[in-house]
Amino acid sequence: MTPTVRPTSDTLLAHGLGGSEYLPVPLTAVLIGGAWALTISFAVIAFAWRTPRYGRSDAGRELPSWVTATVDNSWARGLIAGAALVLTLWLVLAAFGPDTDENPLPGAFYVLLWVGMTVLSALIGPVWRLLSPIRTVLRVAGAALGPRAVGRKVYPRRLGWWPAAFGLFAFVWLELASPEPGSVSAVRLWLLCYLVITLAGGIVCGLRWTDNADPFAVYSTVASRLAPFAKNADGKVIVRSPMNSLTTLPVLPGTVTVLAILLGSTAFDSFSAIPLWQEFVDERSDGSQVSATLLSTAGLLVFVGVVAVTFWSAARAVGGVGPDRRRRLPGLMAHSLIPIVIGYILAHYLQSLVEQGQEALLALGDPLGLGWNLLWLSDAHPVYIMSDHPTVTVTLKVLFVVGGHMMGVAAAHDASLRLLPRRHQLTGQLTMMVTMVCYTFLGLYLLFGG
Repeated sequence: MTPTVRPTSDTLLAHGLGGSEYLPVPLTAVLIGGAWALTISFAVIAFAWRTPRYGRSDAGRELPSWVTATVDNSWARGLIAGAALVLTLWLVLAAFGPDTDENPLPGAFYVLLWVGMTVLSALIGPVWRLLSPIRTVLRVAGAALGPRAVGRKVYPRRLGWWPAAFGLFAFVWLELASPEPGSVSAVRLWLLCYLVITLAGGIVCGLRWTDNADPFAVYSTVASRLAPFAKNADGKVIVRSPMNSLTTLPVLPGTVTVLAILLGSTAFDSFSAIPLWQEFVDERSDGSQVSATLLSTAGLLVFVGVVAVTFWSAARAVGGVGPDRRRRLPGLMAHSLIPIVIGYILAHYLQSLVEQGQEALLALGDPLGLGWNLLWLSDAHPVYIMSDHPTVTVTLKVLFVVGGHMMGVAAAHDASLRLLPRRHQLTGQLTMMVTMVCYTFLGLYLLFGG
């Protein structure tokens, strides 16, 4: 992610403060402590948690009826969707503005959309279904021109989330491997391709396309499985444990790949900041931008591939199940990766959202660099609160990573109790446990050790 320069000339990393010098204890103690915390929590859970506790369709407590009425209010939803559409049009204006650091488009794209939408989805639910400007346009077109105007064909189930997986990889490639990820022209071209593909797919396959093929919609759906709010079979808003929400993750073709892309790309983001890798790319590329891009793309693919292969192998390495169930196990246990993914996202990018997000919002007051001061935004100044408290910030990063893994271990254990034969419920989890310990150790090292 494009670095931010503070007024005090301190340069922030892509994911904010990342040096181990800010840790309250030595890095080695953090790595060992994180691995032991995960191992001990697994041992306690394995012997104290003998029956499945989550995955019940009736789980949750119904909230007062006025909550559901407010959430389903067509006027309120229309107002929010309309505001999101206006903001999109405003950013389209910024896309034709000057390609400078003051242009709000890259900040809104990488920080407000990518990180902000994820955090909002993890807090309240899949917000992109409401905020998506393309979905709003398709709904209006369907209402104005009739149902035959949108969705002439049924979305093929065999596609699952594969189109979204390609879209997500295109996004992380732009951010982490492309020659100029922070340039307005690069973001503009990416968004143009996204708009054309998503709009065309929506016209052909209807809103099903925006649910399953839109990378931001799928990302929002994944993050929303940590939200404490949901709707039950009667359409009522309920509050329930996120552990119950995790089990509702759709198991479709491409689900494991989507999670591998999200986790692997975040790990590569940290790895690409290590001086040794940067020197390797500089030496091998010999000043060639094309070679450097190819090397970075190869590195990104390796990280995504390692996550996909290790998780797939760990999920299938269990005895006592038939071939059909074994083949489906990676998808059925994929929800256990969600807390890990969101934990890494928060550890890497929360500081960017808090600090660079302010800069992106304030820059919206003058998208063309003409001296405008819309809503007096140009008179305000960002507050770098997380940078001013580095020890608290890096401690939060550790807690996000370790906490996400511990929640992932609990989710995997509960899934094993539901999916595996009784005599293999404990031994069948060992490979998954070892895999998650490795993820924790390497994740913390990449976040702080580099």
